[in-house]
Amino acid sequence: MSLEVSPTLLAQAERGEVDEAAFVDTVRTSLPYAYGLISGLVDELERGSAPFADNTTPPPSEAERGQLLRALASDAIRASLERHFGVRLAFQNCHRVAAFRPQEAQGDSYARFTSLRAQVLNQSPQLRDC
Repeated sequence: MSLEVSPTLLAQAERGEVDEAAFVDTVRTSLPYAYGLISGLVDELERGSAPFADNTTPPPSEAERGQLLRALASDAIRASLERHFGVRLAFQNCHRVAAFRPQEAQGDSYARFTSLRAQVLNQSPQLRDC
């Protein structure tokens, strides 16, 4: 799944620097499911006091699953979304993504969520193909 890059953004990249806001907007329009899911997690995080908000609902289709995988598997996309939303993202499987408050990235909640134990416990036969 490729990003739909505008000629303007492509020209910027060819000259050197890329405007991060324009890049994030490209992600928003190219990967709307992933962007919306992360945006919703950030909203949930901001409304509460928990150290993180996470998604446990599988995407409605393989197309949406692909968007989420594309967004979180790319270092550039993931880092830009983290900076844009002011969070630290963590990803366990093909749909379990969490948004953490930045200060929690060094804390116990983040360490538990990203641990080998959590990864193993978060598997199931239904997830083997994702």
